[in-house]
Amino acid sequence: MNLVLFDLDNTLLSGDTDVEWLDFLIEQGILPESERQANLEMDRRYRTGEADALEYVRFYLRFYPPLERAALMGLREKFIPARIEPRMLPAARELVQRQRKNNLLAIITATNRFLTEPIAAAFGIEHLIATEPQMRDGRFTGDIVGPPCMREGKITWLEQWLQSRSASLGDFPESWFYSDSINDLPLLERVTHPVAVDADARLAAIARQRGWRSLSLR
Repeated sequence: MNLVLFDLDNTLLSGDTDVEWLDFLIEQGILPESERQANLEMDRRYRTGEADALEYVRFYLRFYPPLERAALMGLREKFIPARIEPRMLPAARELVQRQRKNNLLAIITATNRFLTEPIAAAFGIEHLIATEPQMRDGRFTGDIVGPPCMREGKITWLEQWLQSRSASLGDFPESWFYSDSINDLPLLERVTHPVAVDADARLAAIARQRGWRSLSLR
């Protein structure tokens, strides 16, 4: 058995889940229109690698604490079909299906588990490694448990997940990681088959220099 890892946002999806979620909350009247520009600026800083990992995840989780979990669940039920399902790329579904046979598949994403669990299920991927939002007394606190599942943090969370299965990355004869982002360079460098998917300019340049496979799912 080999290991196949997929980034989610702008890789399997033609968009970013956190960005879409914040925009959706504005659309629903939960957040003011003034948050839209801040959303675009954080997305830009994330794409270029400028945003600090904790700053990034806390930016999006700060909108959760004022809302009851039941209200968030209701919003999520509307959000997935409205904003995510149209961004689930057909070619991404086909890629997942091709890689499924005799492989262990997981999505590994900086986006929090609350938002990404139903998306992983929609792709038919059982295993999800994600940033873990902190909860207290049944409510989100706006903070996280452990490090963000971002940059080197993806390696930390992957190793913990594999350890829970009594395994390590080296136990797999071959491993793949599909990602669009320069933020994922640390994990791309650890697998036997790094794949740049509709990559940003910095990652695309590195992929060319190192002879990594590049593909488009768009």
